[in-house]
Amino acid sequence: MVAGPAPRPLPNALLLGLIPVASWFVIRPLIDPVPQVPAIYSSIGFSLFAFLITISLEILLKVYSDPIPESQGLVVACVYILSLILFIPFAFTRSFNQLANAKPSPEGITVLEFPHHQLAVYLSSIISLLIASFLGFLDDVFDIRWRHKLPIPIIASIPLLMVYFAEHGNTNIVVPIPFRGLFGTLVNLGPLYYLYMIMLSTFSTNSINILAGINGSEASQALIIALSVIVNDLLYLPWAVWFRIPVHLLGSKADIEFGGLWGAGMSKGSQVLVERHLFSLYFMLPLVAIGIPHASFPGDTLCYLAGMAFAVVGIQAHFSKTLLLFFMPQIFNFVLSVPQLFGLVPCPRHRVPRFDPETNLLHPSKAQFLKPPSKLSTLILRIFSILGLEERLNQLLMCTQVAGSVVAFVVRYGLAGLVYDGDRR
Repeated sequence: MVAGPAPRPLPNALLLGLIPVASWFVIRPLIDPVPQVPAIYSSIGFSLFAFLITISLEILLKVYSDPIPESQGLVVACVYILSLILFIPFAFTRSFNQLANAKPSPEGITVLEFPHHQLAVYLSSIISLLIASFLGFLDDVFDIRWRHKLPIPIIASIPLLMVYFAEHGNTNIVVPIPFRGLFGTLVNLGPLYYLYMIMLSTFSTNSINILAGINGSEASQALIIALSVIVNDLLYLPWAVWFRIPVHLLGSKADIEFGGLWGAGMSKGSQVLVERHLFSLYFMLPLVAIGIPHASFPGDTLCYLAGMAFAVVGIQAHFSKTLLLFFMPQIFNFVLSVPQLFGLVPCPRHRVPRFDPETNLLHPSKAQFLKPPSKLSTLILRIFSILGLEERLNQLLMCTQVAGSVVAFVVRYGLAGLVYDGDRR
């Protein structure tokens, strides 16, 4: 029997050392002087705690026979949602500080407007994540068919869309420059915009689930997309440094300058944009913490959770088109999978590869084709068979996802200037 690689857990000293670091980040907004963006410190702290809790999960399809729970994605989802719930008071640290520093009126009454709309958006997002996780767990338990699981994100997005409607969310889209002669600068889609958001949540939730089946693929692609969203959010945050990104080399008319505080980065003085991307960071940082590759079988629960988290930030932070750019590999895979999803091409379901402990290899399942595969399919299979091992295949998937994110940034901050004027998302 060939001995496989033993698991390499992180040193206990490192994990224990992260506990005081995470605690300091959590309480930093309560210590004078209060930072410019206090809530982001607490978000980092809770993300570190989520990382510490989820780092010790089990292994799958390896030579050592540790007991494997059926759906570790439920544990990860619980940790993620719990961190978001505990973070709620810290997300409004600025409002609490203003209340503490407010001077009472002559009548002795202090009235301070609390951002109830932001609280409603935050809570509705958590409810949508809870519903998505619950329905994903039901899918793990009952093995729901694809035609039945496609509408699941619609149910999970109902709280999200209701709050969006109650807060008079924007339903206008900016028309590209070549078509403004026909449609004008803005077009109000009305109910069609809500249909678009439903389709976005459905796609983002199922796309990660479709591009799965390889050890580490679900967590890896979710991790890379989340990191890409975080990088995009950081471009809109206030920074006390100054630097310039020469995007004119990519086709844009002007470079992007960073400097100052509220006028820094792509926000250009808009506190609304800063708050939107802070909201996105609050959801993406814990997702990165739980998505760092660890040995577990995530199941559909984690796929639904990650996809709904991306839909939440794309809709509530109003950068859905940018989000779709980060999903380019998933879009390509979805287009290839449409014939199988709708039964036009037969596809065997849930045929798990057979593990051979003597060679430490996985042997693929076999299916009988009614007709020979096309020459293109045969060529692709032969090319990818050179990879040999599952780990290399997952590495190729991660490299493809990273390349897709790089192309997305080039399109978003370079080529988009050719069809949109100003900062249009």
